[in-house]
Amino acid sequence: MFNIIKLNEKDNVGIAPMPIPKTSKVNKNLIAKDNIPFGHKLSLVNINKGDYIYKYGQIIGIASNNILIGEHVHSHNLVFKDFKRNYEIKAKHKINTIKSDLFFKGYKRKNGKGGTRNYIGLISTVNCSATVVKRIAENINNHLSKNNFQNIDGAVCLKHSSGCGMNTSGYGMEIFNRTIEGFKNHVNFGKVFVIGLGCECAQISLYEDNNEENKIEYMNIQDEGGTKEIIKKVTENIIDNLDEINSIERTNIPISELTVALQCGGSDSYSGITANPALGFASDLIVTHGGSTILSETPEIYGAEHLLIARAQNSDLIKKINNQIKWWKDYTSINGGSLDNNPSPGNKKGGLTTILEKSLGAVAKSGSSDMINVLDYSEPISLKGFNFMNSPGYDPVSVTGQVASGANIICFTTGRGSCFGFKPSPSIKIATNTNMYNKLIEDMDINAGSIMDGESNIEKVGNEIFEKIISVASGNKPKSEINGYGDDEFNPWVIGATM
Repeated sequence: MFNIIKLNEKDNVGIAPMPIPKTSKVNKNLIAKDNIPFGHKLSLVNINKGDYIYKYGQIIGIASNNILIGEHVHSHNLVFKDFKRNYEIKAKHKINTIKSDLFFKGYKRKNGKGGTRNYIGLISTVNCSATVVKRIAENINNHLSKNNFQNIDGAVCLKHSSGCGMNTSGYGMEIFNRTIEGFKNHVNFGKVFVIGLGCECAQISLYEDNNEENKIEYMNIQDEGGTKEIIKKVTENIIDNLDEINSIERTNIPISELTVALQCGGSDSYSGITANPALGFASDLIVTHGGSTILSETPEIYGAEHLLIARAQNSDLIKKINNQIKWWKDYTSINGGSLDNNPSPGNKKGGLTTILEKSLGAVAKSGSSDMINVLDYSEPISLKGFNFMNSPGYDPVSVTGQVASGANIICFTTGRGSCFGFKPSPSIKIATNTNMYNKLIEDMDINAGSIMDGESNIEKVGNEIFEKIISVASGNKPKSEINGYGDDEFNPWVIGATM
């Protein structure tokens, strides 16, 4: 006899914790009428065509035909349908923080903020300067590898494909500029060079008016005499200043200076059962200790936004999040798509069917804390606590926005095995199931699949994630850093026509 996972009394489908062969007895009243793959859904009752299908006690779609008890429920008989979502405001309007005596070992900056890493940043304002910043970073990292600078984590090349061929004003340029601003001032950088070509839309003059701690320098290839000259000049400048950059040492910094990006990728049906709610528990701990967390990926809260709205601290936040979703509906429509196009082939192979189902699991990463603010993409975080940030669901673009907003550490859940890192903010990988964790153990930091195995629970794994955040923030390397991820994931959101 096979066990089946029923998440809520209202649910009319259950989840297979292992492959269930056709004709297998699931319980005394239920026999599988199809082969049910690992992590997929089967019907617990007879469902009529047009009926809502429930998981987590929430609607995930409708039956596209009659479904018999014990049948496999997936894309062939479950389809997306929008519906009105009701919510009840549950926000307490007061963040219950404690006087925390917990610290991480970080780099305290002159403005009082705490970094989890001490990198040298080479930021291109345009794709035309991408090769230059890449070559400079290579030169510095080669030099660092031959010398002992214990308090420097390396040089990061932030190159991209944008910065020109775009409107010089408007929403697209606004968020691009805000993203560059967020990175140049990021707390995990000890020194930054912002480098342009000289004739692009994203002129370096747009960024020169905000130079925290005088750690930022601006240069154009055209002004410095060409490629070889600027590479030589910046490389020598950085090498001459390595002792100063290295002079900062890790010291005790309150947990309240941590801002954690809550991210998921390669999700499966267990994401919303194991890793995401465990990360949500850890997120609540960060907030309780005075820190901040950022949930993003607007297309992946669609269908579950009412759960966030219920935690909004004021009506303005409700209006913001509803306007963001309306914008996304228009944006996908004019590009010939819909928000239900979001689940990837890998998501569906892992048991997810509609965006509604995916979103209900994704929102679990945010825990239960009040939503203190709703940010636009890459908007600087201004209020400590749990924040939501508008972004695409594509992980590199979403994380780029979260880090630009101030995230100095990333927690990334995955069910299919997404391998991801992001400099300058370290990324902790959390597996949703033990099978994948064992297969990709060199890439995964924490196995939340132990919850499904009955060896742990959400609270225990949540505490494990919380402790891992403090450890990684203090300098211990997660698997993504050990494997060298993070140099190529910088990916600012490009909106609007390329001209």
